[in-house]
Order: sequence, then C-alpha cells, then structure tokens
Amino acid sequence: MRNPQLNKHGELQHLLTLDGLPREVIVSILDHAAPFTEVAEREVKKLPLLRGKSIFNLFFENSTRTRTTFEIAAKRLSADVVNLNVSTSSTAKGESLLDTVDNLCAMQADMFVVRHAASGAPVLIAQHLQATGRDHIHVINAGDGRHAHPTQGLLDMYTIRHYKRDFTHLTVAIIGDVLHSRVARSQIAALTALGVPELRIIGPRTLLPDGIEKLGARIFHDMREGLRGADVVMMLRLQNERMSGALLPTPQEYFKVWGLTAEKLALAKPDAIVMHPGPLNRGVEIDSAVADGAQAVILPQVTFGIAVRMAVMSMLAGQ
Repeated sequence: MRNPQLNKHGELQHLLTLDGLPREVIVSILDHAAPFTEVAEREVKKLPLLRGKSIFNLFFENSTRTRTTFEIAAKRLSADVVNLNVSTSSTAKGESLLDTVDNLCAMQADMFVVRHAASGAPVLIAQHLQATGRDHIHVINAGDGRHAHPTQGLLDMYTIRHYKRDFTHLTVAIIGDVLHSRVARSQIAALTALGVPELRIIGPRTLLPDGIEKLGARIFHDMREGLRGADVVMMLRLQNERMSGALLPTPQEYFKVWGLTAEKLALAKPDAIVMHPGPLNRGVEIDSAVADGAQAVILPQVTFGIAVRMAVMSMLAGQ
C-alpha cells in the first residue's frame, strides 16, 4: 500500500507524520537541510526556490517558535507567506475547516502549514485536497493534538546527527510527559526508523501511554537509572493544557523527581547532549544551569529547525 504522504513517484507530497515514513525519505530530508544551514551565515539570506509560491500558515493553536521558524524558512526561499489570524478568521465565526481551506485554495494557495488542536486535522485537509483534485497543493503538519509534530522530530534528528554523526551506536533517553506529547511520538518514530539501538522512555507512570514498550523502547520509572550511560537526553515540556485531572503533584515536586539537574546529567556520558523542544519550563523539567550549560544544544535546535523546514518546503515544491 502506497504511503499517502508520497506521490506515485515515491516523492514527498505532504508531511503529515514520521510514523511509517521510509528511512531513506527521512535521511533525504536531513541531507537536503544541510546546505540550508549555510544560508543563515550569508549577508543575503535568500534563495529563489519558492519564488511565486503562496504559503498559508494556518495556526489554530498558539505558537511562537514553530510559526516564526516556518515563516522565516518560507521567506528565505522567496515564497509569499500569509499568516492566517484564526482568532479573527471566518472559522471563529462558524465556518468549517474545509470551507476555509476551499476559500484559500481559490486564492491560489500552493502549500498549507497547519497547526491544530485536533489530532488528524492536517490529514483531513490532505485527503480533502486529493478528493477534490488539488494534488498540486501540499500540506505540512506543524503539530496536531497529541498525534504528531514531524518537523520538530526532523530537526531533532538533524541536531543529533550534527553532534553524534551515527545513529546506530546511540543510547537515547526521552524524559517526561510522553502521554500528551506529539513531539515524543515523532521522535520515537524517527529514532526507530534511523536505527537507534537503545531507546529509553523515562517518566512517571501517569505520563506514559499504555503499551509504549511495543514501540521497541525500554521503560524506566527511575530517572537516574534511565539516564545512566545515555548519549542523548531529550527533555519534554509538561503539556498542562492537554491534561485532564490531576496527573501530577506540584511543579516543585515534579522537578525534584523528574527535573534534569547537573547531578542527574552526570550519570549520562560525559559528552551527552541535552535537547528540549521548547518552550522551557525552567525549574520544572530542567534546571537553568543545565539549560544554559555546555551540554545543552537547545538553541542550535531552533537554528537547525529553519534549515529543516526550508528543506521540507523545497522538497514538497519539487525543487
């Protein structure tokens, strides 16, 4: 069965999830991103690859980092970028999601970047475009509900590859609120596809989904034990906005048990890198001394994110 994200030639048509995306496609995106990292160092940070293309950022959830990096990426490729203010758009007045998409298609949209609180919204849009014969319009999932955040997963993989080169000898620890994290799902899918031999999931039982060990990860409810010997430490933000009911004690108690401190990080390998998708909750998931320390690569993640999103957009547009 053909992957719905790929066209009949096996090329990327949409980017909706990393789950099931072939390893060679993931590697190709990372390879394409590499030269785009150099664009930021130029005096003129522009390439003509998407000149004349119209990209619509449809953010139905609040976002600063993701929306900004997508906008910068599109503008560096010379695209025309339209940021839809959803709070004042027709969807706030009762118009359906697909009606909104149809109207934007009538404005000659070439690509939609979609963030939505409902899992599956970008997939629904992609299916609608195909059903209505508009296969030339591409969809990028910028985060949907608890489902996926594929460009975040890709920029995380780019960061790991930049610092560690080879995935096939790494021990990677993902720590925190996996239950509510679309980032974690994309990270797990990518790390598995890229052949990481030791994937560890660390967190309290209330914040780990049932059956996650079926994905090939080792589960740890003791942070110190899980960190021991890790090459990569990937912290997750507490998704308080997606929690229903009291799943945790106070933030202070969470930090005491599950927060990353210098003392706990010392159990990982001396050259371990520390990652976080942002925004940081200092003193909750991570201590400031670690977030600002020599092993943290949190700001390079953001920088690499622009290059990765440039790569995805240019590949979708067939450049």
